[in-house]
Amino acid sequence: MEIDERIISQAIIERYFEKLRNSLDVDVAIVGGGPAGLVAAHDLARAGRSVALYERKLGPGGGMWGGGMLFNEIVLQDAALPLLDDFGIRHRPFSDGHHTADSVEAVAALACKAIHAGATIFNGITAEDVLMRPNRVMGVVLNWTPVEMTGMHVDPLAVHASCVIDATGHDATVVNLVRKKVPGQLLTPSGNLEGEQSMWADRAETLTLENTREAFPGLYVTGMSAIATFGGPRMGPIFGGMLMSGRKVAEMILQTLTSREKVRCQENGAT
Repeated sequence: MEIDERIISQAIIERYFEKLRNSLDVDVAIVGGGPAGLVAAHDLARAGRSVALYERKLGPGGGMWGGGMLFNEIVLQDAALPLLDDFGIRHRPFSDGHHTADSVEAVAALACKAIHAGATIFNGITAEDVLMRPNRVMGVVLNWTPVEMTGMHVDPLAVHASCVIDATGHDATVVNLVRKKVPGQLLTPSGNLEGEQSMWADRAETLTLENTREAFPGLYVTGMSAIATFGGPRMGPIFGGMLMSGRKVAEMILQTLTSREKVRCQENGAT
């Protein structure tokens, strides 16, 4: 068999177009492919929801790849071990409830499991804006990351989603987009971003889970985006809170989507 360059190009174009076309209207759009975003994508897809995840870089994984200062080991606490086992990520005890895992294995497992569960991951794509109708986030506006980086004037494409998750980490990119459009209307104590504080791992791990919630109607925050939005210290290279935050936001959205569907069924039954 002769390998034909035209067929190679055709295969890439048609299969990518198929993924893109099937993701124009999804249950959940996740912006950011760090550990929290990947766990959320996996859990939502495993529950039968249509999920598209958009990662601005070439590879998902966020800050997990580098472990601590490029030592590619991560630390997790006891509470995160069931989640590691769920993803088949090996771990070893270290001391007093601290455990280690290989960061490369962890990222690879999270991404692979999310895709196998049914989530679609798009890399090299940035959310440059949001769709709002009128005071609810209804989707995201997308463009290629290189277009954003070079400042080229290229119009974006839009994707509808019943719920959007900001998993962009420290920058809380999607929340900041919404904040600029509706100043003072975020679901935070001040109505604006509360901000990230200095490192305090123990407190940060607790607050990451507590702050995982809806930040604006239709928009949820997870991982470091939750800290940046609702306030709290950063935690450094311990990732249990990130993983558990991804699971928590998935559970919250599943409950929300199920409740909406029940209401719609009742309304249709009444008519």
